[in-house]
Amino acid sequence: MATALVIENDPTDDARRLGEWLTEAGLELSVIRPHAGDPLPADLDGYAALVVLGGDQQAFPYPDGKPGAPWLPAVEGLLRKAVRHRVPTLGVCLGAQLLATAHAGTVERSPSGPEVGPAVVGRRDAAENDPLFRYVPLIPDVLQWHTDGITELPAGATLLAASTRFPHQAFRLGDRAWGLQFHIECDADMIAQWATDSAVLAELDYDPELVVAACAAVLADIEDVWQPFAARFAALALGELDDSGSRRTLPLLGH
Repeated sequence: MATALVIENDPTDDARRLGEWLTEAGLELSVIRPHAGDPLPADLDGYAALVVLGGDQQAFPYPDGKPGAPWLPAVEGLLRKAVRHRVPTLGVCLGAQLLATAHAGTVERSPSGPEVGPAVVGRRDAAENDPLFRYVPLIPDVLQWHTDGITELPAGATLLAASTRFPHQAFRLGDRAWGLQFHIECDADMIAQWATDSAVLAELDYDPELVVAACAAVLADIEDVWQPFAARFAALALGELDDSGSRRTLPLLGH
């Protein structure tokens, strides 16, 4: 079975529903938790895909030059190798920001302030020719939970989804690497954990119970859109999807 390397940057943001969708689609997951001391591989040999999850860390260095977490430069190195060698790659929230910074894009504390809770993003025209995004609705539901944003995409990146306050919501780099600023992996329990004693919610003066309830109310709609998206990503990793987004057909066998 083909294996996807999943990098979990934060114990509160595991693969959850995204992991379930990928395994249901035929991928085996090898989860590495550098936050718990797991070493990262030097390369992606033997992996059919790379998934980099979110986290509370920042993708850009602190003022003293130290990275947002000690292992993030190594993650960026793997993301560069993935794009170079055309390994199907998916970055979620922090993972998308690292995909951008690994290729000379810019991530900063957003001047628009934090973005938290259920939201929609707008699909861009370029998505029509994207193997994963061409089947995403024009205004899909997503979950947001971030204070930083991608303010400049890497050179050559294709913008696939945007919103008014955060213009770089989804993008593709090369032909097999995607970054999603928003979350598709969460379930209600994960959101409830994030909402507990949340400094971001306190800053926004949001009621945690109302935020959790609002997020839970759109989970079914999110699954309707992003479970098929995850299945298409898995199919690409498994060699079952061509670069146009069409399923490959097997030749008929003679009797």
